[in-house]
Amino acid sequence: MRAFTEPLTQLQGYEELEQAVQKTEGVILVSGCIDAVKPHIVYSVHNGSGNRIIVTFHEQKAKELLEEYRFFDKNVAYYPAKDILFYQSDIRGNVLTSERINALKMMAEEKECTIITTFDGLMNPMPAPEKFIQAVKKISVGDTVELNGLTRHLVELGYEKNYQAETMGEFSVRGGIIDIFPLTEETPFRIELWGDEIDSIRSFDPESQRSIENLEEIYIYPACELVLTEEERRNGVAKIQKEAEKAAEKFRKEMKTEEAYRIKSMADQIAEETMEYGITAGLDAYLSYFCEERVSLLDYLKKEDSIVFLDETVRTIERGQSTETEFSESMKQRLEKGYILPGQMRELFSYKEILAQINQRRCVAMVALDMKCNQLNIKDRIAIESRTVNPYNNSFELLVKDLKRYKKNGYRMILLSSSRTRAKRLAEDLMNEELPAFYSEDFDRVLSPGEIMTGYGKVKKGYEYPAVKFVVISESDIFGSEKKKKKRHRMYEGEKIASFTDLNIGDYVVHENHGLGIYRGIEKIEVDKTVKDYIKIEYAGGGNLYILATQLELIQKYAGADAKKPKLNKLGGQEWNKTKTKVRGAVKEIAGDLVRLYAVRQSERGFAYGPDTVWQREFEEMFPFEETEDQDLAIEATKKDMESTKIMDRLICGDVGYGKTEIAIRAAFKAVQDGKQVAFLVPTTILAQQHYNNFVQRMKDFPVNIDLLCRFRSAGEQKKTLEKLKKGQVDIIIGTHRLLSKDVVFKDLGLLMIDEEQRFGVTHKEKIKKLKNNVDVLTLSATPIPRTLHMSLAGIRDMSVLEEPPVDRVPIQTFVTEHNDEMIREAITRELARNGQVYYVYNRVRSIDEAAAHIQELVPDANVAYAHGQMAKRELEKIMCDFVNGEIDVLVSTTIIETGMDISNCNTMIIEDADRFGLSQLYQLRGRVGRSSRTAYAFLLYRRDKVLTEVAEKRLSVIREFADFGSGFKIAMKDLEIRGAGNVLGNSQHGHMAAVGYDLYCKMLNQAVNNLKGIKNEYEFETTIDVDVDAYIPATYIKSEYQKLDIYKRIAALENMDELSDMKDELSDRYGSVPSCADNLLMIALIKSKAHKLGMIEIKGGVAHQESGTAVWRTVMTVYPKAELDPDAIKKLLDEYGGAIQMRVDANPAFIWTVTKKKFTNAKEYLKGLNALMDVFIERLMVKS
Repeated sequence: MRAFTEPLTQLQGYEELEQAVQKTEGVILVSGCIDAVKPHIVYSVHNGSGNRIIVTFHEQKAKELLEEYRFFDKNVAYYPAKDILFYQSDIRGNVLTSERINALKMMAEEKECTIITTFDGLMNPMPAPEKFIQAVKKISVGDTVELNGLTRHLVELGYEKNYQAETMGEFSVRGGIIDIFPLTEETPFRIELWGDEIDSIRSFDPESQRSIENLEEIYIYPACELVLTEEERRNGVAKIQKEAEKAAEKFRKEMKTEEAYRIKSMADQIAEETMEYGITAGLDAYLSYFCEERVSLLDYLKKEDSIVFLDETVRTIERGQSTETEFSESMKQRLEKGYILPGQMRELFSYKEILAQINQRRCVAMVALDMKCNQLNIKDRIAIESRTVNPYNNSFELLVKDLKRYKKNGYRMILLSSSRTRAKRLAEDLMNEELPAFYSEDFDRVLSPGEIMTGYGKVKKGYEYPAVKFVVISESDIFGSEKKKKKRHRMYEGEKIASFTDLNIGDYVVHENHGLGIYRGIEKIEVDKTVKDYIKIEYAGGGNLYILATQLELIQKYAGADAKKPKLNKLGGQEWNKTKTKVRGAVKEIAGDLVRLYAVRQSERGFAYGPDTVWQREFEEMFPFEETEDQDLAIEATKKDMESTKIMDRLICGDVGYGKTEIAIRAAFKAVQDGKQVAFLVPTTILAQQHYNNFVQRMKDFPVNIDLLCRFRSAGEQKKTLEKLKKGQVDIIIGTHRLLSKDVVFKDLGLLMIDEEQRFGVTHKEKIKKLKNNVDVLTLSATPIPRTLHMSLAGIRDMSVLEEPPVDRVPIQTFVTEHNDEMIREAITRELARNGQVYYVYNRVRSIDEAAAHIQELVPDANVAYAHGQMAKRELEKIMCDFVNGEIDVLVSTTIIETGMDISNCNTMIIEDADRFGLSQLYQLRGRVGRSSRTAYAFLLYRRDKVLTEVAEKRLSVIREFADFGSGFKIAMKDLEIRGAGNVLGNSQHGHMAAVGYDLYCKMLNQAVNNLKGIKNEYEFETTIDVDVDAYIPATYIKSEYQKLDIYKRIAALENMDELSDMKDELSDRYGSVPSCADNLLMIALIKSKAHKLGMIEIKGGVAHQESGTAVWRTVMTVYPKAELDPDAIKKLLDEYGGAIQMRVDANPAFIWTVTKKKFTNAKEYLKGLNALMDVFIERLMVKS
């Protein structure tokens, strides 16, 4: 990097800085540093060697510094401060913990690194560095480990045991295979034991659970920051209980029984969790009880080889002060209420302690203006001159002019671009302007005055040092604010929704021929000396049905429409068949409607739009962000649909804030280019207003007429709009369901767009359908309703899924916790302190005013208002507008906010009684915060000591599981499973679906649709296969019932040899070498699928003895009477095999195949032979269509 560091050595003041840093402890204040030069100076001091810690005043600033500093040095990490206030919540996200542990890992592994943190990050007490280093576990191939010891150790390190390691911080054990997903890794590790020696270690993909590469050794870093030995735990818990006892005693004396009980039960809970279950997560809130020695982050770096850089000292120290005040205020309140122990007041170093530490270290304070700062021991003041570069806003002439001026004055110039080709092109363009420019990747080359070097690198803003005639110009200075770069994200292979339906024992299942029963697990049963796995289903009246695990495709999990318990069927009773017939009739009707709708759309020719115009391209380039990959694909697909003659019906399913609107804007623009009108239908007035502003903003430079039709417009204005619409003077109309009124007439409607489709009821949809017979339709939704999702999955509509978050969106920190006034007060105060706003969701209109008053009591200085759907329209609108304009701090409201209000300043949401909401509702609500690059918080509260219903608990844990972005789609799938899908075409079918369960309903629907379309359905028969061979998955091989079922289900779907060997690879990869009985199972599944193709109903086979006493394998293959086999070919085949195959001709025709035991000595060979025979049958007997 000498091209950058060399010029600084001639800077007056810089030499002094170098010398001062070498020798003294204490602070050297460097003034005149603008933001752009700070990373440059930090890197240049001490020639880029040694450890550095950069301390700033805000998370956002820290993240920016991290981006900028990466250009100079790759070894840099961000250490986020702990959230001291919300340490108590039951559930916390892993995101911050993993960032912190990654920073600690870098300090442990790298000789030299740079850590960036905020001042309050230094105030968090931490265990001594040796403790953290000792906790890191190295595991190499060939080590011997004791399995129970290792699992216990992993729990101590803060890992959570699960049946498979899917997310960070989990591990799983299956037989001799251990999977671990450390917080510091992109992919989890799989360790395979041979006895108690480690046989192999490999990394694997958490989605597909398949291995990626082999590794020799790995380091397992803790998944929590506090790792304790057995003894430290005991002592700590004893201290906690003793102190709790003392505090409870004091409360009792003051007659505060509730507080006394609270603090006592809290201590008992900690003791139980820590001692019995070994849970350490969350214990950092009690650090002082467990660790005698507590240090700050500064102590992790040695004094002699590290330098502290303070950014904007006054603001940074203020950050420390405010954190401390906030902490002590809130802790005092909690202490009085018995939420915390007295010792927890010590869980933060005071800012003075940290400053004292900084004063004894080598420290450089960088400020733009020299301000007085009494708290620092300033040894030396140095002023340098630096300034920013004027932006050129895309004007190449201006740039050339400036560069010529710089050259004349003997400047050294570096131009940086974030793409190599652009940098090369820039050098060529400058050469043509007779400037001495060259492209180089060697930043160690020292420039001579007057030279211009272009290079590859990302710096946000350029800077110049006039004194030493050195200037750096960044791409954003030349071309205006740069587009955000996109991250590469890995594409997951295979199906997105593979096994969402975990069957648990006790779940309701539907068997196609016997009806609704309860799944009771897998049992091994031995029949005639051969062992197989059977699935046990219990029916009404105590009847049990056992089916072979290979027949798994006959049963499905029952997903009804509501959480009511369904009625069980009796085995052998008639009612199931009646139900099925009734549903089949209904389904036939629906299928007719569907097919008609579908056929009309397919046969009618829609309007074909022309290819993109120049304007379109220009318009798209004005989009201020970088499109994500998924967005590009969706835009591409939408345009392709519009340019074809087929009528578009596309669903864009993307998470809240993932840029669905941009796709709509571009489609609308394209339609307007071809003289068509566009209607954009949205569910609420406020949303209409927001979209309207959005559209106007994006299209302001183009002659497009956009109008709004909603309650915000007076009757007169609406009338005018309608007239213009009729005459075709309005190009794009945005409106609520007012657009569906009879008096709305279009001149030439070409595109209909619907936002948040899940909000429109059935009647609205009927009206929309009339509108859209031959109009292109684009639907946007974050969580599609189960029905739409099913239509898309069934291929009735096209679907694009946006799964990738826009750059710079921070996942929402979700906390699930019991209702606790203190926490609410702190959450609100903290959000207001950063000038934000808060949503408080309270879903009972009757008492909402009391709730608002209660919050006003908790936070007297805030401006609290409440809103609900039963208010007068105008009043509600006024409140909403005030909130959007930032005049209201806390809005207590019912769920009316879930419909797409988009306020980037609102980043905290508190949801009371979260266990009462539906999943997609919770998700939509939570998506209302976190729409900017600030960290957002969502608190889901439930009532104290209230036993959650099972469904509610499932919901809350799902929301927390999917706290990352892009999970709207998964949530819809999950909701489909918890709730079922309403009717595809109206509300009448709801009951039918509940009667037979969702999967079977879909299957019937698909069959009916195929019949009407004239596609032949597969034969309506089941193939059973029963051969005397051990075929099952041993319980020792796959322990988890759920995984075993999943594997059975996938084995049942095997169709060819490739799939079989693939499955075998996966099994040996995930569970160790495949036992022979499981191997037989795979082969039988393959034979079964081939037999089904041939039209065989049953295959029975095994060893028999002929009269002469010879042992033979005898196999009877019964054929379905309607099977289409070629009679001439059968005769030929029988002749060729000469007696080894005979044909039985009666009501159930069958082939009988006999071979001596000598030919196939064991079961494996017999199955191979049978498989080969199936291939011969398929090739020769099937009627070639």
